[in-house]
Amino acid sequence: MEKFEKLTGVAAPLPLINIDTDMIIPKQFLKTIKRSGLGVNLFDEMRYNDDGTENENFVLNKPAYRDAEILVTGDNFGCGSSREHAPWAIKDFGIRCVIAPGFADIFFNNCFKNGILPIALPQEQVDRLMDDAEKGANARMEIDLENQTITMSDGETVAFEVDSFRKHCLLEGLDDIGLTLEKASAIDSFEASASQARPWV
Repeated sequence: MEKFEKLTGVAAPLPLINIDTDMIIPKQFLKTIKRSGLGVNLFDEMRYNDDGTENENFVLNKPAYRDAEILVTGDNFGCGSSREHAPWAIKDFGIRCVIAPGFADIFFNNCFKNGILPIALPQEQVDRLMDDAEKGANARMEIDLENQTITMSDGETVAFEVDSFRKHCLLEGLDDIGLTLEKASAIDSFEASASQARPWV
């Protein structure tokens, strides 16, 4: 998993509450078990018209936000079914940080496992970040995970909280497999001892 240390990029404003996982990646795209290729269908029903053309009014289709790496959105983001394809699609599009007043628990946990930093902040602070994001591509934000700060385009800084273990995993680029491999020598040692103690197994 790619390390997350410091991210400077365009933030896209999506001021909607209760965006569920079916809105993030509709059910017809859940047939794949690959983590790549889903970005094109992120927010599919909002992003495209019935004839397949782009909805020019949707934020990620606007020139200023096509390369957004940060998403500032409304409360209860990622609610609904527990599909891990939702963070896969977000990451594949290129978004590495989602900021909202609150997240659905399963989605929130899945973000960390897929290299995405979800930041929960009070509504007042999210509103200020939303205003900054609406300035367009010239208003770039910086997310500093080590120092747990968000710096807006005018230099104003907002602090955020993150669980220390999850912070460690993101900084080191460790998913569940990576965490297990950190213990590889201990696992090998245990297996060697177990093999000697129970050679018949």
